[in-house]
Amino acid sequence: MTTVNIYLNFDGTCEEAFTFYKSVFGGEFPYVGRFKDMPPQEGMPPLPEGAADKIMHISLPLSKETVLMGSDSVSGFGPELKSGNNFAITASPDSREEADRIFNALSEDGQVTMAMNQTFWGDYFGMLTDKFGINWMISFAQEQQ
Repeated sequence: MTTVNIYLNFDGTCEEAFTFYKSVFGGEFPYVGRFKDMPPQEGMPPLPEGAADKIMHISLPLSKETVLMGSDSVSGFGPELKSGNNFAITASPDSREEADRIFNALSEDGQVTMAMNQTFWGDYFGMLTDKFGINWMISFAQEQQ
């Protein structure tokens, strides 16, 4: 079964926002990654000045099925942040094949931001904007297989 969660993007206030959300909902952050933690990757632009300590990814489980996720927007690492595009829907299917099927179907007549690929954090992951302008992240955690 595929789960769907919301991924929020911020203009440098992600850590502050998620600290607030944690005070509201409780829980713990299972992972907090900063842009400086990313290993160099071929084809990726250099990290802009002042971006190293910004949040690359953070998650806050709200229930067994629901996770609030977020990051700071950094130039060159996704679409330019504007009001209205500061979130994405994240789909997490049960298999790599289903991840590819969902990604390919959603990207038809849309725009691929990051093709499905194995990532340094271990997931098979891709990003796209569908033909209706909705941002999607498809993520399959390899340890599920």
